[in-house]
Amino acid sequence: MKKLLVMMLVAFAGLTLFTPESASADTGLGVMGSFMLADYGMAGIGAGLAAGLGVIGAGLGIGRIGGSAVEAIARQPEMAGRIFINMILTAALVEGVALFAVIVGVMALTKIPAP
Repeated sequence: MKKLLVMMLVAFAGLTLFTPESASADTGLGVMGSFMLADYGMAGIGAGLAAGLGVIGAGLGIGRIGGSAVEAIARQPEMAGRIFINMILTAALVEGVALFAVIVGVMALTKIPAP
């Protein structure tokens, strides 16, 4: 846990200190290197965290749905068809929430004016 915290702090410090002047043409980064945290400030980190946490939560939810469905089918095999249909429907709704989180994260970056 301590190593993870140190790695996160180092990554955060590296992102916040990454300025447009540090990515000149001779670094070899090309066009993709021109996307800087300094261009978007902390909104880029916030949008990434929002999208990432939304997708992680949806993944955990879909895993729990699948596990519970398999357990329910093991207890009552004659209800497997209805349980499967309900599992697919619920997983699709959770997947929609994950997609919504990613779209909101991307939209948050498009509303920020370029410097």
